[in-house]
Amino acid sequence: MVSADGEQLGIMSAQEALEKAEEANLDLVKISPNAVPPVCKLMDYGKFKFEQTKREKEAKKNQKVVEIKEVRMSPSIDSNDFNVKLRNAQKFLADGDRVKVTVRFRGREMAHTEIGRDLLLKFAEQCAEIATMDKEPKLDGRHMSIFLAAKAAKDSKK
Repeated sequence: MVSADGEQLGIMSAQEALEKAEEANLDLVKISPNAVPPVCKLMDYGKFKFEQTKREKEAKKNQKVVEIKEVRMSPSIDSNDFNVKLRNAQKFLADGDRVKVTVRFRGREMAHTEIGRDLLLKFAEQCAEIATMDKEPKLDGRHMSIFLAAKAAKDSKK
């Protein structure tokens, strides 16, 4: 048995331990019930649970959830529209989100998937100073896509 301040009280029967807990006005908590003999501790269990949930909330508050934002284009996109999509993607990357850039092929455009690949590579090249390309352009049905991740987020993980 261990006291509330971490001092070892030695081996005692369950009845004795419960009596000590009642005297100290604390709870008797099994710390490792599978040990021989089981290890118990005197503590205020309500206070312990409260502090534990408080620590969990604090850890959750400091977490940043990385979202995946998507930018969609067609292979025949005009340069001004391309620049608008590029600015939006750069804004998402600056906020620390990942960006999925997708080119949708319709009808006969499927015969010229290399146009979409070039477009995606150009997009990744334009974002090169603030982002890295996670995956090469990949054709999935009628969509070809790449993933971009912010460089600053990658550096902070190391």
